[in-house]
Amino acid sequence: MDRLRFGAFLAPHHPIGEHPMLQFRSDLDLVSQLDQLGYDEFWCGEHHSTGWEIIASPEMFLAAAGERSHRIRLGTGVVSLPYHHPFIVAQRMVQLDHMTGGRAIFGSGPGALPSDAHTLGIDPMTQRDRQDEAIGVIRRLLRGDERFDYKSDWFEMHDAKLQLRPLQEDLPFAVASMISPSGMTLAGKHGTGVLSIGSMSSAGLQSLATQWSFAEESAAKHGNTVNRKDWRIVMMWHIAETREQAIAEAKDGLLRWHNEYNVGTLMRPGVEAFKTAHEAVDTTAMADGATAVIGTPDDLVKRIRDLVQLTGGIGAVIGFVHDWASRPNTSKSWDLVARYVIPEVNGLLDAYRESRQFVVENRETFEQAQKAILSKIMDNPRAAEALKAGGVNAPSIGPHAGPDLKKGAG
Repeated sequence: MDRLRFGAFLAPHHPIGEHPMLQFRSDLDLVSQLDQLGYDEFWCGEHHSTGWEIIASPEMFLAAAGERSHRIRLGTGVVSLPYHHPFIVAQRMVQLDHMTGGRAIFGSGPGALPSDAHTLGIDPMTQRDRQDEAIGVIRRLLRGDERFDYKSDWFEMHDAKLQLRPLQEDLPFAVASMISPSGMTLAGKHGTGVLSIGSMSSAGLQSLATQWSFAEESAAKHGNTVNRKDWRIVMMWHIAETREQAIAEAKDGLLRWHNEYNVGTLMRPGVEAFKTAHEAVDTTAMADGATAVIGTPDDLVKRIRDLVQLTGGIGAVIGFVHDWASRPNTSKSWDLVARYVIPEVNGLLDAYRESRQFVVENRETFEQAQKAILSKIMDNPRAAEALKAGGVNAPSIGPHAGPDLKKGAG
């Protein structure tokens, strides 16, 4: 299969209790670490309530992240389009693209939290239609179309045209997709990429096998194309050297995240609190259809390969950022994924293994060459005398000539 890109998705989901300023700085430090480790993408979201999700402006956060990184792509994951005038969103994305040296990715969604929409006085029934409408307008603006007027029931523009276009010739778009077909259908309509967030639930995982067909059908209907390389799937994991260590590090934080946020704050329908940390791990990471990997690099490699087979092919695996473990252990988890999971999944070690196996299987050929070299050396009286002084004699040339030669030369 084609090589997968790897990245991180910072919603964020941070337990209440830490100094907000230090939490922001910690998140920025993570971007810097991932950039140094060679990750391809970093995404962060927009939220305005719940206390756990503290980034209100992904563009501002990513602008700061751009100053702390060099090559990692930076995506808004996502801008909630019904909350903003489309012209202002387009302006901010253009500025972000220039400030990050052409590394911006524009991810959008309808708005995930009902509490945010309530505060802004937005009817939830209008949110997906407004996202659709805004994407069409923003595309026209970023293309640099001639000035145009636009009037809607929630915004209007007169003689609209951006005075600055993105640094990238074609700034990449992506839309958020949950469990329903709406996100994929929207991606097909506008020919954008997809950020599948619903994969963090059991129902979302089960729907992945059929999700891409909705994007393809919608694209064909609207005369567009979609590419699986632009399909990003969000996964949850915590990785350590052993499965027992990973469980010990993540179990208490996982329990708190599930019980305090998913159940106690969001009150997700059908989601019940776990009684113990071990129940949380067993259900989330060990059961059939588990939504997370808590284990070793090998465990994650297997899960990613299974996911690729289930979906029929994707372009990127995006790890969900959480605080299940301590900050040092979380940092080490991302490090282990970069060092052992990414190269294994992408076949970066295959040529090394083939080269080693070639040497092992052709040992006799190399020993003959070694004998020939040593024989040539022995033809020189002074060299032969030096080797004999080191304990190497012509009759002893054989499979162990290499180590003896090295000893004599020393």
